[in-house]
This record gives sequence, structure tokens and C-alpha cells, in this order.
Amino acid sequence: MKKILVVGSLNMDVSVRMERLPAVGETVRGAGYWNNPGGKGANQACAAARLGGQVSLLGCVGADDYGAALLSQLAEAGVDVSAVEQVTDIPTGTAFIFTDTAANNSIVILSGANERCTVPYIQRHEDKLRDCDLVMLQLEVPLETVCYVVERASALGKRVILDPAPAPRDLPERLLQEVDILTPNETELTLLSGQNTQEPEQLAEAAGRLLAKGSGCVLTTLGAKGALLSTPEGSRLIPGVKTRAVDTTAAGDCFNGALAVELAEERTVVEAAAFANRAAALSTTRRGAQSSLPKRCEVEMP
Repeated sequence: MKKILVVGSLNMDVSVRMERLPAVGETVRGAGYWNNPGGKGANQACAAARLGGQVSLLGCVGADDYGAALLSQLAEAGVDVSAVEQVTDIPTGTAFIFTDTAANNSIVILSGANERCTVPYIQRHEDKLRDCDLVMLQLEVPLETVCYVVERASALGKRVILDPAPAPRDLPERLLQEVDILTPNETELTLLSGQNTQEPEQLAEAAGRLLAKGSGCVLTTLGAKGALLSTPEGSRLIPGVKTRAVDTTAAGDCFNGALAVELAEERTVVEAAAFANRAAALSTTRRGAQSSLPKRCEVEMP
């Protein structure tokens, strides 16, 4: 199997469950809370490793209990965390996640040590970049770092997957031109393209705008509806899987991790996305971020 390198964030998620999310200025009663290892980089690495991928992670945590717990959880899942650095002057990143009984969520992120995932840090671990075949990134570490990694990975002939989350209003065209697969959700596609996506045909139009800026292909995740694969040759819907969702936290990360594993096994993008749909759907039937991520045997069950 080809090797996967994930560059991204590590957070400790503090999840709060409630009947419904509060409106602005409103106080609601919670039904419980718990800590769960998270962060988009860590989630995607964990998802890929649990699904059988050979995965390394680059990122930073604080020299604190949260950081130690995150590294322990990832190592147990099979992720190589030998190059993750523990910094002493800033705490581990933290995310506060609010979920309701309809499986909706709202998230507040404190970047913490993720800000130390800098270009010099990446340069210290150039060997990890050279040794992999596929690189997966998100946008919870500095954009300068993401641009540098994408440029270096492309120059080294690596396949690059970018999950543009949390989405800015715009991404540098030079970044999009080096990305092989861009994986926005519908909201992120709307922000990045500036195109309304309320109607089905508008999704393909919005993806087309990003293709025109240079992205190799756009794979838009649509939740239970599946994923829309858009290339210069056209678009096709890859059907989703219906489940009784209880928590959608990390479903997108699960999708990306599963996609990377299947691509590392040299599946086509269509085959990989179909597998990723099944994995992501299964993750929504469980609460939490990394605690919701399935093993390969679970996804392959009839």
C-alpha cells in the first residue's frame, strides 16, 4: 500500500450535548459533556489508520495532558506520530462542540499549538514528505504552511488532497493549481466559489468555477445524499448511504481519511468516494470525533 502523510491540526474536543442549539443570547440546558480527541488533521489520520492505511502525521501539540492524550490515542490507532512536536509555551488546541438531538453541531476552535505547525517545522521533517505517496491537508493550521506543503508535495510528485475546512472566502489560485482533489462540503463550496448552491445544477456550476482556477477535481460531500465528483469532463453523483445519524462530528474527516486509504490502494476516485460515503455514514451513528471512526471490517460488512 502507498504511504499517506497527513499535515494538520490536533485538538482536544470538549463536546456538549443538548436538545437543541441555542439562539443568539439564549441559554439552554445541557444533557452532558465529555472530552474526545479531535482536530481535523488528527481525525483524518486516525480514520485512515483505522481503515488500514499506512499513515504518518505532522502537527503540534502542547506539553500538557491534552497533548499527551492525543498522541496516545493516535498511536493506539496505528498513526505514526514520531514527528509531532510538543511545544512548551502554548497549550494544545481545543475545540468546543455543541450537538443537538437532530445531530446538528456548532463548533468553536482555539488553535493553540496548531499555530506552531509552521514552514520551518515542516522543513525539519522534510523526510516525511519525501517518504510518502499521498498528502492530505486541511485549513486548521497556518495557510502559509498549507501552501508550502502543497507546493513541495506537488514538486515531489505526490498526490495532494485538500479538505478546505474551515473555508475562507477565497483560496490562492496557486494553491488550487497544485491540488489534485479538493473535498469541500456544500457550505465550503458556496464560500469558495461565490456561487449559490441551493439548486442541484448549481453545485456543478460552483465546482466548475474551482476547476477553472486549476484544481484537478472537486469532490463535494453532500452528507446523506453522497458526493458530487466534478472534473473537466463533467460531474456525476456518487450516492450516499442513509443512516439514523446521532452526531455528524468528524463525518467529513472520516470521508477524507477513507478516500485517502482507497486511493492509496489504487482505487479510482469513484470507487474511493463510494467507500468513503459508507465509512462517513457509519461514523454519524456514533457520538464524538475519533470515537466515532469505524474500522475497515465494519465498513465492508454487507
